[in-house]
Amino acid sequence: MATVTSSDDGAADFQVHVALRSDQGTEKGQNEDACGSHAESPTHVLVVVADGVSGEEGGEVASRMAVDVTVRAYRESPASWGPAKRLYRAAQQANIEIYDRAVVVTELRRMSTTLTAIVVDGGTLHAAHVGDSRLYLIRSGTISQKTKDHTVAANRQRMGLISSKRAKDHPERSTLTRSLGRELIVAVDRITFPLAGDDALLVCTDGLYNVLDDEELREAGTGGNSTAVCDALIEAANKRGTPDNLSAAVVQVTGGALGSPSDTSWRRRLSRLLGR
Repeated sequence: MATVTSSDDGAADFQVHVALRSDQGTEKGQNEDACGSHAESPTHVLVVVADGVSGEEGGEVASRMAVDVTVRAYRESPASWGPAKRLYRAAQQANIEIYDRAVVVTELRRMSTTLTAIVVDGGTLHAAHVGDSRLYLIRSGTISQKTKDHTVAANRQRMGLISSKRAKDHPERSTLTRSLGRELIVAVDRITFPLAGDDALLVCTDGLYNVLDDEELREAGTGGNSTAVCDALIEAANKRGTPDNLSAAVVQVTGGALGSPSDTSWRRRLSRLLGR
């Protein structure tokens, strides 16, 4: 378990509360999930969740490397790049280092992992995503999945070949079409959207959302502070018996007016161009 709390007196009590927890579940002998965070400033926080591919040697190595390298590469990158570019480059660096390790170490030659990493910077969220871990946004009593699952079943659902109900129970629902470390270059989904006061963000592995449905995730995600929410999610899944490892990272945004410095800068430039 890790907890990070950030605040900024200059942003009308704007606060970011982060909690992370990873658990091996009730049936697995080891944990191939990993998670981590980095607080760069009171309103600039990075959260990373990874799930090593089961059934292959080195799943736990791949997920730990994905988290550690992403955090390190983001922390060491120039702030002038901006959070979106820094996060994308960090994810690519993690992929390269995992791939290189697998090439060198024979026992790890097939290792790979999912990666879902988010940066909250002021009032904007940036995400980098590969695989089937998920990012959810809980806002105004509703929950929405912001990432796409890179699995065979999810691809067939998006093509209209199978229903969402069929995709959830499909035998290839966990067969990844994209993962970190499998190839030297990986396609990374990039997501950016503005945040509002009282938003909650949930980043989790499939060991959690395969056991708890979206409504249960929403209910737990609004049931207290970030640490309490993490505990409630993991405990609820384990009570049902979880065949997989499970991890959750909860980010709660509270307080006043949001809006990142970069957003404000672009608005000023646009206003000048329009003569306003």
